[in-house]
Amino acid sequence: MKQVAIIGGGIVGMSCAHFLQSLSPEPIEITIFDDGKGQATKASAGIISPWLSQRRNKDWYALAKEGARLYPEWLAEMNLSDDKTIYQQVGTLLFKKNEALLDKLYHLALERRKEAPEIGDIARLTPEEIKEKIPLIETSQSALFISGGARLDGQRLMTAIRRELTKQTVTFEDKAVLNVSYSDKKQWTVHLENRQETFEQVVLATGAWLPDLLTPLGYEVDVRPQKGQLLVLDTDFPSKDWPVIMPQGEGDIIPLRHGEILIGATHENEGGFDLTVDTETTQPLIDNLIRLVPQLKGTPIKTVRIGTRAYTSDFLPFFGCVPGQDNLFVASGLGSSGLTTGPVIGKTLAQMLLNIPTDIDPIHYSPVPYIKKEAD
Repeated sequence: MKQVAIIGGGIVGMSCAHFLQSLSPEPIEITIFDDGKGQATKASAGIISPWLSQRRNKDWYALAKEGARLYPEWLAEMNLSDDKTIYQQVGTLLFKKNEALLDKLYHLALERRKEAPEIGDIARLTPEEIKEKIPLIETSQSALFISGGARLDGQRLMTAIRRELTKQTVTFEDKAVLNVSYSDKKQWTVHLENRQETFEQVVLATGAWLPDLLTPLGYEVDVRPQKGQLLVLDTDFPSKDWPVIMPQGEGDIIPLRHGEILIGATHENEGGFDLTVDTETTQPLIDNLIRLVPQLKGTPIKTVRIGTRAYTSDFLPFFGCVPGQDNLFVASGLGSSGLTTGPVIGKTLAQMLLNIPTDIDPIHYSPVPYIKKEAD
């Protein structure tokens, strides 16, 4: 039986494992290694709504658009479609500082819907119509609403996927990997603290920790850490069907079921791998929230989710085979859109490992510009 190691149990590693199982004509023995420290996916919750982004990078948008389209199909394959605490299409409500910018975004959404019908209905809502959807909002502004936007709880998603994968031939090792090496037997060796294991193929999906595994192999890696803090508020409001909100400024508002409302997340390039709560950094998120939803003023913070994202110098993810190596694959640099792009990256990696046609062209996301031999 073919043996594959996936180092990193975030959304890329988990989705890669699923698609390896579902797409392979033969059984595969998969081991996922992850000690869980600082993982961005477990700390995250997000908005699956890339169609309203005004990023100029067309490759990023193409990837994110495909990721959003894939979600319902992927969750159905994982038997998770009915769990609305994980994923639910509740719509996206987006604010801009003036009517001209909102009108520009409205027409952009109409144009993008031609190739992405999953955007759903598009409407400009008056302040009165906004209040009908979310009674707590106090605003004199209009907003753009699209019905296809969804909310996702990364923490619950990881727990559920692990449960489903454990039912299959997937083994989880909650241990840190010290390094990997290639043997003359054309196998990769994964080195743990007290033992080592060999595999035919290895996927490095360790996010911001990727340099730790590639530097000993003689590579320089264009990946750096970014700290993200996500605030969890516990309220009595019936928030389960409210749309997600993208306000002006930083701090998306993600209403979950049972009155939980998540705010964030921060983007702290200097925070790196620090996993401690920094109330000074999160205060602007709260201030921005109160301006839009004054009734939440004074609501205690139930907890703070903290994770470490990976991003590149041009903010584009990369994935594929490590240059100059056989059967060593990699993915990193997903940044703050990892929940959206993670599953499609995991699926494409699985297709590459299985040597079958990919749904997207991976040439646009090659690791070559980001991973170079030190001698180069």
